Amino acid sequence: MKDTALYEALLGLQTPWSVKSVDLSLEEQRVVVEVELKRGQVWADPTDNTKRAHINGWTERQWRHLDTCQFETIIKARVPQLKYSNGKVEELAVPSAERYSRVTLLMEAFVVKLLQVCPTTKGVCKITRLSWSTINSIMVSAVQRGMLRRSEEPVPHLGIDEKSSERGHTYVSVLTDIDRSRVLDLMPERKLKAAKSLLETLSPMQRESVEAIAMDMWPAYISAAKACIPQADIVHDRFHVSKYLGKAVDKVRYREHRILGSQSPLTGSKYAWLKSYADRRSAEAVAFRALNQLNIKTSRAWRIKETFFQFWSYRYKGAAKRFFDAWSNNAMRSCLEPIKKVVTMLRKHEARLLNYSQHRISNASAEGFNSAIQLIKANARDFRNFSNYRARILFHCGKLDMSIA
Repeated sequence: MKDTALYEALLGLQTPWSVKSVDLSLEEQRVVVEVELKRGQVWADPTDNTKRAHINGWTERQWRHLDTCQFETIIKARVPQLKYSNGKVEELAVPSAERYSRVTLLMEAFVVKLLQVCPTTKGVCKITRLSWSTINSIMVSAVQRGMLRRSEEPVPHLGIDEKSSERGHTYVSVLTDIDRSRVLDLMPERKLKAAKSLLETLSPMQRESVEAIAMDMWPAYISAAKACIPQADIVHDRFHVSKYLGKAVDKVRYREHRILGSQSPLTGSKYAWLKSYADRRSAEAVAFRALNQLNIKTSRAWRIKETFFQFWSYRYKGAAKRFFDAWSNNAMRSCLEPIKKVVTMLRKHEARLLNYSQHRISNASAEGFNSAIQLIKANARDFRNFSNYRARILFHCGKLDMSIA
């Protein structure tokens, strides 16, 4: 088989396209394949079936292909610009690459697979010898392709949460499908307008199918849910409730430690009070038990925090409410101001806390994306461009079909 016929088969070229020549450079370790169009080829005018398109000019194009025996392979061609009867000018689509792309379809598919397993974009650049901008454009195109292929299916349980996108207090709002454990979309900021825009990315049918949405107690998210999906129950996430209680315990510990001074038994115990000890026989649990048995305020605060975990086990609102009332009354009598402050906040959101007994959803899957998102941020050294940040999160956490058709 001649080299021209070989590359025609490898590239899947058919009439009117053919390989004109194959140039091998040992010094540059490069193979250049020149592709040409059949002379006299005519094209129909898609705007008028009775006419044909005219060639308005030619553009020199080249694409990076998969390496040939570790030699960099370049495809070159002169691509005609077609002018239609309505005056529109459009470049002819080539069979082996997307219009205006810098790589062939096979190369693009290879890069997508590399991006799925390689931790950094820089690593993919090193393997493929492509520029960062080219790799980034392939990722963005893959995400766009995957988003267009998403089917309009019901999403009974949603989650909305905030994630840090840059250093400092810069956040994005992330919408997740809890049942399928995937990111649906994200928007910059965590304001009411952003939250509404995020929920409006769902189709009307999908919004009507939502039964419950998990979130923290951020007012903008609550207002957006009431406006866009009024039939859905709002469920306050147990992760954030535990976080508030943990911070309250730490504030009690900090204040008590300062009062006790140099003789304080709380020295170096900050993280011990933030844990739960499922294995009570472990060395860590035994050491903590001795500390917890001291008659100190921090011990009382910790026990209040731990007791609240029972709330999440109830499956009936009546039983959950009775427990919540008894627990909150006991916590308010503790005379521990940080604890009382959190209890007051929880009482304001009691109805949405009780919804957990019915729907039993949380943002645990969204919190599970944190490790992936943190790795994405670390590899990118923070993002200055939200579109790039969005593309990477959807690429790795969106469970999209990004295959090349």
